[in-house]
Amino acid sequence: MKGDQPERVRLIDVATAAEVTKSIVSRVLNGDPTVAVRPETRQRIIEAAQELGYEPHAGARALARSRTMALALIAPSIDNPPYITIARGAYRRAAEHGYLALLAEDFDEQPAGRSLLDGGRVDGLLMGSAVPGHPLVDGLRESSFPHVFVNRAVAGSGRNVTMNVGRAGELAVEHLVELGHRRIAHLAGPAEVEGGAGRVAAFERAIAARDLPLLPSQFGDFTEATGFASARTLLDAAPTAIFTSSPGQAIGVIRFLTSAGIRVPDELSVIAYGDFPSAGFTVPTITTVALPLLELGAAAVDALVAQLDGAPPRDLTIPHEPRLLVRESTGPAR
Repeated sequence: MKGDQPERVRLIDVATAAEVTKSIVSRVLNGDPTVAVRPETRQRIIEAAQELGYEPHAGARALARSRTMALALIAPSIDNPPYITIARGAYRRAAEHGYLALLAEDFDEQPAGRSLLDGGRVDGLLMGSAVPGHPLVDGLRESSFPHVFVNRAVAGSGRNVTMNVGRAGELAVEHLVELGHRRIAHLAGPAEVEGGAGRVAAFERAIAARDLPLLPSQFGDFTEATGFASARTLLDAAPTAIFTSSPGQAIGVIRFLTSAGIRVPDELSVIAYGDFPSAGFTVPTITTVALPLLELGAAAVDALVAQLDGAPPRDLTIPHEPRLLVRESTGPAR
């Protein structure tokens, strides 16, 4: 005992308690599939480690596995609220696996993931940017480097970790139809982003299934400025409700409507794809479809760690469903 700090349990302590060599303990606890020990010996080692409270040194474990014990999440933008939540889920799950999760912003001029990939600084990538023709995405297609695409689907990659985005559009349309709305406009995300077209198609299927008129969709980034600038064009189709692709867009739309003297929701309802903490504190508060982003980040890490442990890559759609959060920005159709 040094001061108030207990001495760290060492590998040799576990070996002594289990009556085996230090190297055998190291190989068993590091999951070496080639180590030849009896099942009862393996169990004795594991129980000894648990009873003594043995925690492997992160640096030693990394050297033993020839790994950095670090993963990187490449986000389209670090001020993108959904990716902050995905990153939080990824960070927590990575820690459970003994990894450190890093968040990096993607730049078209110099893809962030390229230096991480080429420099051997991380063991795997969680790729959140999947714009067609992206140099890093194209490079990963031909690489054996462990990676998954998270919240973006790259056709044919076999490494997509996604959620049921179609259900989110259905929930929004169902809610508005129950309120009597039949003319629902849609402000979509960027047309060039993988997955954006899928969300638009899901919205249009939900409209068609209810024999509603299909109003022209607008496309743009997920910002408040885009919502504000697009609202005037959306109003040309005389909608009674607008479904935006982000809370930021919804804030911009509501700001424009308010400046134009159009009351929300008395004259026009607004609902957003995705939730954010401030949605319950805006004026009016914003009805949203909350997405399972924490679970998505965790599932992406699970899929990536499985690759690192030798499992073949595969596409995964998480089972968690989006949730409708009804607030003040939606009401009965006028």
